[in-house]
Amino acid sequence: MFPTYYSQKDKMKFREEGGFLVSKNQKIPIVNEIPRFVESGAYASLFGDQWKAFRKTQLDSFTGTTISRKRVEKCLGELSDSIRGKLVLEAGCGAGRFTEILLDKGAYLISSDISTAVEVNRENCPVNERHKVIQADINDMPFEPEIFDIVICIGVIQHTPNTEKTIEDLFRLVKKGGHLVIDHYTFEKSYFLRTAFLYRRFLKKKNPDFTIAYTKKLVNRYLPLHKRFSKNKLLSIFLNRISPVITYYRAFPELNEQMQEEWAYLDTHDSLTDWYKRFRSKGSIRKTLENLGATDIYCEYGGNGVEARCKKSN
Repeated sequence: MFPTYYSQKDKMKFREEGGFLVSKNQKIPIVNEIPRFVESGAYASLFGDQWKAFRKTQLDSFTGTTISRKRVEKCLGELSDSIRGKLVLEAGCGAGRFTEILLDKGAYLISSDISTAVEVNRENCPVNERHKVIQADINDMPFEPEIFDIVICIGVIQHTPNTEKTIEDLFRLVKKGGHLVIDHYTFEKSYFLRTAFLYRRFLKKKNPDFTIAYTKKLVNRYLPLHKRFSKNKLLSIFLNRISPVITYYRAFPELNEQMQEEWAYLDTHDSLTDWYKRFRSKGSIRKTLENLGATDIYCEYGGNGVEARCKKSN
């Protein structure tokens, strides 16, 4: 069911040999059942350390909620109930918050991430006959074109070097008649008026030991204020201008206090240390998909910005 890995460099399929994937000029190590097509996390290295620090924070199986399930099902739309038995690529899998949902829906799933988050993903969602995990660059995936029934990429594209190229590279992997499912940050007029912009410029070049500890100090300082004013919209808006902390008291009141703290730690760190932070409008995402020849395009504002899905024509 799973495709054979393919060397984009040598234009040939890899063969497995003594704990490595081998092609003409490449030798890819397999470590802990995970082929490592990149040597490190590159621009996303801090994300790997982040997921190691917060291994289970956003997993529905850990929180006892359906927050992650609802998000991925909203992005999938009408595809949500037709994944069983399909070959799916999850690009930018992180610790596995969506991985466990896609596996529960019966997908044959390859979970990929450029960072060492793959190790946490494998721990949370073990490799088996329906699940493989690889460490690879989203813009240089080790697969031949048009091989996946569904390619899904949630919460990732805005953190890559070039939004349009990433969408194009993912769409190339979708088979004829298959689907691409993505989301992307959209423009926030107030973003550059918030202190978060300045904190990010300071933190994104620091090492993870520093950034994680610093983020926790910020959360410990500001989270009690966010909780106190969570029911006052005007005061919350004002506080969000001076506080860089991401909170969910209003969005996800079902999270208990421990989970509110962990989600604040995780998403604040995420928002202050990403190397790239791209913004796109609904119109620009739609235009990118149209230029690729996609059909049945759904593209609307929602979730973390813009949610989109489309089909590749037969």
